[in-house]
Amino acid sequence: MPRLLVATRNPGKVREIAAALADAEIAVAGLDPDAPEIEETGATFEANARLKAEGYSRLTADAVLADDSGLEVDALDGEPGVRSARWGGAGLDDAARAAKLLDALRDTADTCRTARFRCVLALARGGRTLATFDGVVEGAIARDARGSNGFGYDPVFVRAPDPRTFAALTREEKLAVSHRGRALRKLVAALAAGAV
Repeated sequence: MPRLLVATRNPGKVREIAAALADAEIAVAGLDPDAPEIEETGATFEANARLKAEGYSRLTADAVLADDSGLEVDALDGEPGVRSARWGGAGLDDAARAAKLLDALRDTADTCRTARFRCVLALARGGRTLATFDGVVEGAIARDARGSNGFGYDPVFVRAPDPRTFAALTREEKLAVSHRGRALRKLVAALAAGAV
C-alpha cells in the first residue's frame, strides 16, 4: 500500500485526510514529533503549502501532502488569513484564538460577520510540487463558540443554512462540506485519474 506523509503535527488534519483517502488504499501518516520545522514564510496559502510539501519531500521517499488553510473574516480585512494558526500571538491555543476572534467581532452586526475557510493542498515528491488542489467554504462567525468536534476555528464558524458550527458536525458531515473536504475530493479525483 502506498504511503502518504501529511506535513502536519495536527492530529485533526491527519484524521480528516485519512478519512477522505480511506477508499484510495493509501496509508496516511503525520509528521514524527522530531521532524524539523519548516517555516511558513509564504504570503499565500498556496505558497505555504508548497514550502512545506517540497521541504518535507526532500526528507523522505514517500509522497508528501501539505495543507495550508485558514479563516478569512471580511470585517477583519481577511484576517487571520495565512496567519490563522498563529493569530493573536504566541502561546495561544485553539480555544484562546477563537475567543480572541469573538471578542474582536463583539460589536459587529450579524450581517457583517461573513467569513470563509480556505484550503490549499500541495502534493510533492523529491522536492518538487506535483500538483495543488484548493477548496473554499463560505459562512459566517457565530456569536459564541459551540461544539466539541473539530479544531481551530471550527467552534465559531457556521455555514448556512445549517445553524450548527463546524465543531458541532460529525467528521463525516464536516468533510462533506468543508474547504479541506473539497480540496481532498479534487486530490482523490486526480489520483483516480492517474493525473498525479
